[in-house]
Amino acid sequence: MPMKVGIVGMPNAGKSSLFSALTGVAAEAANYPFTTIEPNVAVVPVEDERMRQVASTVGASKIVWDTIAFHDIAGLVAGAHRGEGLGNQFLANIRETDALLHLVRAHTDSAIVHSEGSVDPLRDIATIETELIYADLEQAERRIERVVRQARGGDRHALAEHRWLDRVIAALQEGRPVRTVPVPEEAPDAVTLLGSLTAKPVLLVANVDEGETEVPTAIRDYAESQGSQAVAISARLEAELSALPAAEAAEMRADLGLAESGLQTVVRGAFELLDLIAFFTAGEDKPAQTWHLRRGLSAWHAAGQIHSDIQRGFVRAEVVSWDALVRFGGYAGARENAALRLEGRDYVIKDGDVITVKFTP
Repeated sequence: MPMKVGIVGMPNAGKSSLFSALTGVAAEAANYPFTTIEPNVAVVPVEDERMRQVASTVGASKIVWDTIAFHDIAGLVAGAHRGEGLGNQFLANIRETDALLHLVRAHTDSAIVHSEGSVDPLRDIATIETELIYADLEQAERRIERVVRQARGGDRHALAEHRWLDRVIAALQEGRPVRTVPVPEEAPDAVTLLGSLTAKPVLLVANVDEGETEVPTAIRDYAESQGSQAVAISARLEAELSALPAAEAAEMRADLGLAESGLQTVVRGAFELLDLIAFFTAGEDKPAQTWHLRRGLSAWHAAGQIHSDIQRGFVRAEVVSWDALVRFGGYAGARENAALRLEGRDYVIKDGDVITVKFTP
C-alpha cells in the first residue's frame, strides 16, 4: 500500500493547484471555499535517478516505481470540529492518512479571495491545528469512557491506555498535539485505537509568490518550534509547469533558479518527515523496483515489503550499495570486488541498498 499524505489547509490556500502540480491530475479549483467536496486521491510514482542507473547496469526489463498517494482534502474553517463548513466529513478523511501536508498561504496575490479577509500564515496554521486538536479532544473523551470500563477489570493494556489518555486529554486542553505525549510500551497501539489527527507528522508547505524559493521566516521558525519541517513552493507556478512538456518545464525551472520540481520538493520533505529510506531490487531481464522502509529497520522487514511469503521464508540477503553496483558494472563485478555481501535477517538496511532476498518457499 502506498503512503497516504493528506493535503490540508484553509480554503483557497492553493491545495487544488498543488494537487494538480503534484499529480498531473487537474483537481477542480475555483475562487471560493468548499470547491472540493470529496477528496481527490491520486497515486503517483516516486522516481529515483539511482534506480535508473541500477536498472541500466543490470539490464532490467523495466522499472516499477514505489508510489505515494496524495489526498486533496477540502478546506477546513474555524468550527470544523462542530461541523462548520463541511468539517466532520473532512476530519474523517484526514484520519485515513499517514501524514499531513499542511499548505499555508504565504503569497500576496490579491485576486485570490482569503476566507478570513487577509493573509496571515500563523493565524491560518493556528486555525487548522486548533480544529484538529478540538476533534482529537472529543475523540479522546469518548475513548476514555470505554477504556475506563475495561480498566476496572484490571486489564494491563487498558490501565496503561487509560493513564496515557489522561495525559493526552491534559495536553490537548493545553493546546498541545497528541504527538507530544509518549505512547506507553504496554499499549503501543493506543494512538491507532484513538484515531488521532494530531499524532500524525506534519509537513508545512508555504505557498509563496512566483520567484520565491525560501520558506518565510515566521513559518520556518514555527515549524522548528514544533519539531516539524517546512518547504516552500509556488503552487500556481508548479501547476502551470506541470502542464508543459518535461523538457520545456525543466528549462523554465532552470531559468527561474528552481533546482527541483514541486513534486520532488514535497516528496523529499514527506519522506524525511517519516524518516523513510529507499532500497532497490533488480535483476537481468526482470523488473527493477524501488521500495521504501523506515530508517533503522532490518533486511527481514525489507523482505516483508516485497512479499509476506518472502519474509516468512527468509534465509539471507545479498546486499550491495547502488553506487558500487553501478561502478563495478553489475553483480559479477561487485562480487569480484567484495562489494556484494551476504547478510542475515538483522542487517539494518541502508538508503540506496540493492538487495536480493534468498528464501524458502
